[in-house]
Amino acid sequence: MKRIFTTIPILILIVFSTECSGTKEIPLPGAYQIDQYKHLIAGKSIAIVANQTSMTGKTHLVDTLLSMGINVSSIFAPEHGFRDMADAGDRIADGKDAQTGVPIISLYGGQLKPTPENLKGIDVVIFDIQDVGVRFYTYGSTLHYVLEACAENNVECIVLDRPNPNGFYVDGSIADTAYRSFVGMHPVPVVHGMTIGEYARMLNGEGWLRNGVKCRLTVIKCKNYTHKTAYELPVKPSPNLPNQTSIYLYPSICFFEGTNISLGRGTPFPFQVYGSPKLPDTGFSFIPESVPGAKNPPLLGVKCYGVDLRNAIAEKIVPSPKLNLEWVINAYNAYPDKDNFFIPYFDVLASGPTLREQILKGMSAEEIRYSWKEGLEKFGKIRAKYMLYE
Repeated sequence: MKRIFTTIPILILIVFSTECSGTKEIPLPGAYQIDQYKHLIAGKSIAIVANQTSMTGKTHLVDTLLSMGINVSSIFAPEHGFRDMADAGDRIADGKDAQTGVPIISLYGGQLKPTPENLKGIDVVIFDIQDVGVRFYTYGSTLHYVLEACAENNVECIVLDRPNPNGFYVDGSIADTAYRSFVGMHPVPVVHGMTIGEYARMLNGEGWLRNGVKCRLTVIKCKNYTHKTAYELPVKPSPNLPNQTSIYLYPSICFFEGTNISLGRGTPFPFQVYGSPKLPDTGFSFIPESVPGAKNPPLLGVKCYGVDLRNAIAEKIVPSPKLNLEWVINAYNAYPDKDNFFIPYFDVLASGPTLREQILKGMSAEEIRYSWKEGLEKFGKIRAKYMLYE
């Protein structure tokens, strides 16, 4: 069964199939294609940028390569850590992998970019992390700094590509780089519709690395994948994106992170609900608690009234080919203390004040969407140069 989605402004028309792009073969990430990159790393000193998603079947990539006799000298860990997931924003410390003894260097906390000392003696850096295709998800920013460090230190980088679960559409405002941050580093829309490998090619090819440096980059493609492929992640990419529903909803409802509304952190269903004690009681409520992955969630211990989106897939709310701004706009309109609805982080997530100002002015979702048209059209031309899949 196929469904045809369009988005306004029109940028891309994509057939999104619940089958695997007309084939029953399961999409396989680049990490699985060992025969395509083993010869590039054999006999060399390797550093790996990886986390809990960096799997080859049921085995972690680090363990797989070590079992093959590959010299894995160090591991770089992004936000949330290496094998075990920490809370969003938690400082990730340097250390050693308990299972292999390989040194772990944190790229989230005190240091975001590998240093020349970190790369001393390293021949190749492998990047293998599952992304979700959203601008403010920090793995794309970590990729930027890894590519930049490799370019500056004459180290080759191999990106082992992985399917993008939100890769079937492109939507949102283009980030204003005058408000650049770790959750908005590049002039791309909220949903960019690219795999992490395609994104790496764009960062390198567009000269977006510092001083326009270029990295010696190789991307190992996924197998049996196109941007039409419905891909369900086998491992959750971060503590509060536990299932496919949360991953589909994330691009739209993450804006609530910049408000005084809870997104269900501290419940069994984060990023599948939203609510506040100040919103009207419409029959649904939840109470955030301190749990692993959300030790101190917003509105801890407070009963929140709001909207239940746990059945969004069954109700065909998602997957959708466009961002849903109605949720944020409706919550703002229903919130009695409007002066305290937004917090400063909203402008960080939105890469500038424009979206907040548009909501304050009472603009409709469609009016706001129309303001994205020109930027999306320009980005579409850039994106097209770096695509690896249909």
